[in-house]
Order: sequence, then C-alpha cells, then structure tokens
Amino acid sequence: MAGKAQQRLDEIAAEFTDLEPRERLELLLDFAEHLPELPDPLRAERDAGEHRVHECMTPVYLWVLAENGQVRVHGDVAPEAPTVKGFVGILVDAFSGATPAEVLAVPPDVIHRLGLVEALGMVRMRGMSAILNRIRAEVARWEAS
Repeated sequence: MAGKAQQRLDEIAAEFTDLEPRERLELLLDFAEHLPELPDPLRAERDAGEHRVHECMTPVYLWVLAENGQVRVHGDVAPEAPTVKGFVGILVDAFSGATPAEVLAVPPDVIHRLGLVEALGMVRMRGMSAILNRIRAEVARWEAS
C-alpha cells in the first residue's frame, strides 16, 4: 500500500497527465500561487543565505523538519521563477505530514511522471531533481541518526 506522500503525488500526476503542455504549465503556476508563505522565524535564515539549494540556478530555499514523527517542508522560491515555485509547492503539498519512510519510498522519477520535461527543458529539470534530492537526503539523514 502506498503511503500518503506517494498517494498525493499519484493524484497530482494524474491531474497533469490529462493536460496539454500549456495546461500543465498553468496547473504548475496554480501550485506556485498556493505555496505557503515562509514562516517569520525562517525568513531570517533565508535572508542570511541558509538552506539554499545551491544546485538550482533559481534561488530556492528549503527547510525539511521533523515534527512529531512527520515531515514538514517549508520552501521559498524567487517570484521570478514561478515554474520552480510550483514544483516546490507540489513537494510541500505531498510531503508535509508524511512519515520519513513515506518520503523515502517515493521514486525519484516523480518529475518525469508530471510530464513537465517537454514544457520546462532539461536545465530546469536538473534543478528540480536537486530540490527533490535535497528533501530525500535530509530525511534519510534523520533516519540514519
């Protein structure tokens, strides 16, 4: 049985699958608009340059926190990169509230399942892979300790 994160990503992927490339971008922008604002205590860390995903050309900041046995993801993305912000919004939606095991069970091909490669190109896809890998690596580090 799939965990919460995988089920949510499957639901999101199904939404993307039935759309034309232009409509996929519109749905991605919708996720960007719904990315929660960064909580005030984390803004100072962002402003100090902490938690940046350096593999991404776009300024992306991620916090992957453990709260009561569940993963909580916070993200902040430059407003001039709405497609990247939308992808972060998808991951925040899917992973927040999941268990670490559920996050680690999500296969790394999530980006391709959303059908965004054609619309976004390989450079952006590499950055998005780095975002997903950062979340998985931080969760794996907790599990190992």
